[in-house]
Amino acid sequence: MKTLRLDTTELGLDFNAALKLATAISRQQLDEDAMLLSWYDRERDLESPAGVSECHEGCATKGSWDYALNRGARLAVEFDSGRYTFCFL
Repeated sequence: MKTLRLDTTELGLDFNAALKLATAISRQQLDEDAMLLSWYDRERDLESPAGVSECHEGCATKGSWDYALNRGARLAVEFDSGRYTFCFL
């Protein structure tokens, strides 16, 4: 999976703004039909799909990342060293 790492701390993006930017990037990098498979919000410790990290307790790999990899994700957009991560198919 290709990973784009963005430093946007000076922009002060919240989760929704980061999601909009990540979606626009995925459409440019993949195609207009790019689909969001999973995401992780470190600040709120939330992920989607919910609960995918339960079996990854103590693992370095977040469940949302593993979920995306095992479903053929082609692009991950990571903001501010993992503050937000969005994985697309």
